[in-house]
Amino acid sequence: MTDALTIRTMTRADLDIALEWAAAEGWNPGLDDADAFYAADPEGFLMGFIGHEPVACISVVAYGDAYGFLGLYICHPDHRGRRHGRAMWDAGMARLGERTIGLDGVVAQQANYAKSGFKLAYRNIRYGGPARAHEVGDVRLVELRHNHPIGLAGSIVAYDRALQPGPREEFLRAWLTPPGRRSLAFVEADSICGYGCVRMCREGYKIGPLVGDTPAIAERIFAGLSARLHGAPIFLDVPEPNAAAVALAERHGLKPVFETARMYRGHTPTEHLDRIFGITTLELG
Repeated sequence: MTDALTIRTMTRADLDIALEWAAAEGWNPGLDDADAFYAADPEGFLMGFIGHEPVACISVVAYGDAYGFLGLYICHPDHRGRRHGRAMWDAGMARLGERTIGLDGVVAQQANYAKSGFKLAYRNIRYGGPARAHEVGDVRLVELRHNHPIGLAGSIVAYDRALQPGPREEFLRAWLTPPGRRSLAFVEADSICGYGCVRMCREGYKIGPLVGDTPAIAERIFAGLSARLHGAPIFLDVPEPNAAAVALAERHGLKPVFETARMYRGHTPTEHLDRIFGITTLELG
């Protein structure tokens, strides 16, 4: 029965609860992901309650009027088997309306997502292992900070927009510069040719996004991001169709540890996967 379930937009504090659930599922979210998630679309996070107790959640972040991304689809283990998850799913689909919707689903749920009209686009393979890269000392790698000139941040946003199905400026600005994470842009002839970010997670570090005009540029950024981690575990979610990205991960001694299915409902967007070497986050795309 779901008649006792009340669904409402999450508060910022509710989002912390949802990310703790994600950690309990083994999804290994970043330690400070919540602020950037919330900045992307404060109305895009829903939580279901029985009385005052949170029991289920879903994120349905809108990137403009034509595209959205679904994630954080979790029912607390104590409340499964009561159709609360289905109620959350229906509310999330209604919130995104006629937009094209993307998700990164676990393999076991692909068939269920297909029943709701989602089609497989490609696999994302999570590669993990100890950080082995050394500092590269390349003057074309520019570190981004929260007080960096707005022009550089704007150039990053414009570069990213050409690679993504929808605009995500507010999310990206909040994602790249918090204390405790490091972001690097590759700048040549005053133009952005790629960028990446590394952040601390419950276990080790995740690099994402990792994007570049060429495999060599992506590798430079990857090395710059991982060089200071001194053997700590690192993880990179690689879109499998990008063979150069797979080769990069393997060249640095990383091994497949997990996979998801990128699926879309609606028009499958054009993606420049040859320039995407690591996706940003499984929760928000």
